[in-house]
Amino acid sequence: MLTPLDEHALLVFWTQLLVLVAAARAAGFLMRKVGLPSVIGQLAAGVVLGPSVFGAVWPSGFEWFLPHEEISSGALFAVAWLGVALLLVTAGFETDLALIRRLGRAAALVTGFSLVVPLAGGLVTGLLLPDDFVGGGADRTVFALFVAAALSVSALAVIARILSELGLMRRDFGQITVAAGMANDVVGWVMLAVFTGFATAGEVSVGATLRTVLGLAAFLLLAMTLGQRAVDAGLRRIRRDGPDLHGALGVAVITMLVFGVATQALGIEAVLGAFVAGVVLNRSRFQQHEVVHHIESLTNAFLAPVFFATAGLRVDLALLGSADALGWAAAVMAVAIVAKFAGAFAGARLAGQSPRAAVALGAGLNARGALEIVIASVGLSLGVFSETAYTVIVIVPLVTSVFAAVSLRLAVRDWMGSPAERERLEREEALSRNLVVRSSRLLLASRAEPASIAAAQLMHLAWPPQVPATVISVAPESPGDGAYHSDGATRPQWPDIAIIRSVLDGRDVDHRQVRASSPAGAVVAAAIVAEARLGYGAICVGVAGRHEGQLYSPLVDELLLHSPLPVVIVRRAEGLETPLPGAFTRAIVPVTGTRSSRAAQEVAFGVSRQLGTEVVLTHVVQRHWAELRLPKRLARTRLAARVLGEPAVESPDAVVDALMDGARARGAEMGVEARTLVREGSSAASTLVAAAAEQEADLVVLGASLRNVDGRPFLGHTVETVLERCTANVAVVALPRA
Repeated sequence: MLTPLDEHALLVFWTQLLVLVAAARAAGFLMRKVGLPSVIGQLAAGVVLGPSVFGAVWPSGFEWFLPHEEISSGALFAVAWLGVALLLVTAGFETDLALIRRLGRAAALVTGFSLVVPLAGGLVTGLLLPDDFVGGGADRTVFALFVAAALSVSALAVIARILSELGLMRRDFGQITVAAGMANDVVGWVMLAVFTGFATAGEVSVGATLRTVLGLAAFLLLAMTLGQRAVDAGLRRIRRDGPDLHGALGVAVITMLVFGVATQALGIEAVLGAFVAGVVLNRSRFQQHEVVHHIESLTNAFLAPVFFATAGLRVDLALLGSADALGWAAAVMAVAIVAKFAGAFAGARLAGQSPRAAVALGAGLNARGALEIVIASVGLSLGVFSETAYTVIVIVPLVTSVFAAVSLRLAVRDWMGSPAERERLEREEALSRNLVVRSSRLLLASRAEPASIAAAQLMHLAWPPQVPATVISVAPESPGDGAYHSDGATRPQWPDIAIIRSVLDGRDVDHRQVRASSPAGAVVAAAIVAEARLGYGAICVGVAGRHEGQLYSPLVDELLLHSPLPVVIVRRAEGLETPLPGAFTRAIVPVTGTRSSRAAQEVAFGVSRQLGTEVVLTHVVQRHWAELRLPKRLARTRLAARVLGEPAVESPDAVVDALMDGARARGAEMGVEARTLVREGSSAASTLVAAAAEQEADLVVLGASLRNVDGRPFLGHTVETVLERCTANVAVVALPRA
């Protein structure tokens, strides 16, 4: 039966939350002002509100604020642990397993050395510490093991917070630090479970150790397989009718709780399960990435400050009043910092990391937090630690986290990493600002015809290789196009997409089939649109030219009318005899200053980045009838304005220059040096067709904003005229209607 808090306990609880959040956020703000992560201020706020300052200055007020009743403490710690669980969910979202695998050797060596070296240093320190640090009746070896565990592990939550606030999470060393921090946490929880068994039983239990390790391995295996499938199924169901942020948040919270329960049942803290939940949620192709921002906002504003401040509450500096205790405390701090730094540095150098990266890893992995506090709390409750030892161990996370933040900032000052890393970061930054060419999964509707093959090639070249794709095969619409079977029935002959797979070689591709049961393509289009709602970034489709008097096929018309995503339409060049349109050597891209024009530029720049295609940014200055009747130098003057009855405007040259400069700058961000071309003409479409022929371009990329005209998609006269008249390959990037 539930036992509610009484009125006084509720008042204390709400006061605790108010004071802790206000103090932690204020101290965190001050830390950011001086260039340090806010987590340091939040920990320090807890120390000030604990027995060291508040308890010493106003004992009665402190007793009211932090009563000894177990139920009051439990309520506060429940909120704190919920905060660290959500913090680790967001850390899991930031963890890139593919990048960690690529950096696997470095991550493994850094993890190993960063654990073994401080573990050895902690064992020696534990054996040398005075007897008044050892709990009454505790075995000295078990005590030394607890000290070694506390000094050897890092805190993933604190590491993630520091890296995130310093903007270093996506750096190569940042991902290695997260991977090593995760491994540190895993090993730390296992060590705690094993060493607790030693303290309870008074002996080393090999069976208990094996059960914990095997249980953890089984959990990770199930989480990444069955757990991943369950999460994918839940998120897919949520997105069937379009983005559903509330539903996705519900899946995230339930996943965190399920994984947390599983790890807690194994004797490993629930926060490790929360981290794995974040990794699994982030890996899902159906994830809505706004989810992590909402979780992060709540966590950073409220729950994380409570957790870090609560950790500082338990520090009592008065226990270090004697010179002997203070000296040994300094020795423990020195061993913790030096051994961790040396181990991480040695592992990084053996893995071939640069000296600067090795220093950054040694600095970052020195951050400690919740796990050390848990180890200290368990050691105190089991009688392994005395009050003095507990205080020293709890101070370690505060001091080492300050050291980690300050030294890490100094280590990375004016250092942007290797050229390859800088290129990756710049590419990711550019992708994050793009409208169409982003990192979301692509959807290709295909009948494996030459038009579909051309669409696949353009998509493969324009989007980064790490972006996955789904190919939807569309069976022939006519029953007569099927294959005859021995029973006399005619069944659809599914197209062979082997050539599509070969075009997309090196890209993660999955395949689905849709039967065209409607001559108008409405059913197939509806199936593709339903699939598109499940977390894709763009749809790509090929057209062969005019289709029964239309510029697009019935399927493409339906897609344009109903797609929630940008649709990239690719029409092959005329007269091609091979399935592939070949390497694109020169691309014409109109520049108009609109969002659709920018989207077209992104596609062209993506092709150029991978293939070396020359991009010609083209602007057509259209001459109006009034300008044709007046000399150019008078066309935009005040005299002309009075004659025509129109307001005077600026010279168009400045506007054109600004448009071209902006487009060239976007190309430079993607590593493409584009050429500019300005043409005059009364018709933008005719001028573009002529420019493509003059420049011998084999690709024209157009942007368009979709309009619905009497139930038919309309992309503008310019787009339709270029599609009809241009003999080169033409790609149209159609942005959906608002």
